[in-house]
Amino acid sequence: METKGTNYFIFLITLIAALGGFLFGFDMAVVSGIIEPLKLQYGLSSAQEGWFVSCALLGCIVGVAFSGYLSDKIGRRKVLFIAAVLFLISAIGFSVSAEYAMLIFFRVLAGVAVGVASNVSPLYISEVAPSKKRGQLVVFYQLAITVGILAAYISNLFLQRYATYAGAGDGILHWLLVENVWRGMFLVGVIPAGAFCLLLLIVPESPRWLVQYGRNEEALTILTKINGVETGRLELDSIKEMASQKSGGISELMRLPLSKLLTLAMVLTALSQFSGINGVIFYGPTILKSAGIVTSDALFYQVIIGSANVIFTFIAISKVDTWGRRPLYIYGSICAAFALALTGACFLMGITGWFMLASIILFLLFFAFSLGPLKFVISTEIFPTHIRGTALSICIMTMWVSDWVVNLLFPMMRDGLGIATTFFIFSFFCILSFVYAKKKLFETKGKSLEEIEKAWNSDIIKEEKLSVSKV
Repeated sequence: METKGTNYFIFLITLIAALGGFLFGFDMAVVSGIIEPLKLQYGLSSAQEGWFVSCALLGCIVGVAFSGYLSDKIGRRKVLFIAAVLFLISAIGFSVSAEYAMLIFFRVLAGVAVGVASNVSPLYISEVAPSKKRGQLVVFYQLAITVGILAAYISNLFLQRYATYAGAGDGILHWLLVENVWRGMFLVGVIPAGAFCLLLLIVPESPRWLVQYGRNEEALTILTKINGVETGRLELDSIKEMASQKSGGISELMRLPLSKLLTLAMVLTALSQFSGINGVIFYGPTILKSAGIVTSDALFYQVIIGSANVIFTFIAISKVDTWGRRPLYIYGSICAAFALALTGACFLMGITGWFMLASIILFLLFFAFSLGPLKFVISTEIFPTHIRGTALSICIMTMWVSDWVVNLLFPMMRDGLGIATTFFIFSFFCILSFVYAKKKLFETKGKSLEEIEKAWNSDIIKEEKLSVSKV
């Protein structure tokens, strides 16, 4: 039976692990305030602009590529610490580099850190969370991403206003915060990165990873803190039972039934990103400028968008373990398609200003409780422990490859096809997500990770899927 002590412990370690999501959101969104001054300073073309933004996503792919295997070998906690150190180095390095090539290098390094965190943070949270709260706690990671995005928008706005009204001066701080304010925007990331490094020292290892390596007593100690004594022992027995049956590696993911699960997770993840969410986040000021909002106010309106994104994520936190994953995903994806189509129609008909902003916020509402967080929840639930890190890394790599394509092409689509057509394309992918999820997605709410594994292992999932009431 859970007590206040166990609830506090669960919340604390979730909060610390979710700092990886905060840094993920911050590092990805802070570039929105950097793009315009960087374009002016270095004379970037649309293609170069797309490369500057998307190069970090290539780093994400690299980070994901090694983090899954590494987390299965040396543990989730150690790999999170590696990510924290990379965040710290990249924030300092980008801020003081003068050469454009070095800026690209540190953007890629930041991307590696984001890739590692985006893979291992939700994986860790899913493995320490009680089954009845797992959906909420993994969505808490998505909330941390949105808070990180909002923090980037607020710090960008504050530094821009400070640089505008600051007087003449000299010294390193004036160079960072006034003459080259975009450098100061990135340097702010040192604060959460340093906190992440320190707080990880008090986080325990994943109990499920410990069982895989025969460290059952350590696992029991952690499971007791999470679930209480009686439930902790039962959970340990269940984890040991499933762990003892497993062998193999990545080749197992290529065979049935895991290959079907991997396909499901990869397709849902890719379609989620093809909704264009990161195009809205990264290129927010240029989109708002196209919507008739003057450039000087664009960062302020981004704060409004970021705030809406945070608030709407609470819907997913409150409903994912009661309504379930499947209904939220299906309804959210079709409604997101409508909101994106509305935004495209506004651009097409020349409707700008607050109505345009409202249509973008409407998209964020539906994305924040469906396509955004549920890809993490689903991907961290459906795979067995011994290859969960590897499987999740493939899914997250799919996410970053999709993001790289979107962010590389967005400036060219915006300038070539037009902003209205670009949003209609994003809407089409949300419709595809709706159709695919309605056909393939099954429900997992309220089940332990071991129960989910037993279900698909004995073909129960197939039977349950047929009995799911149609949405």
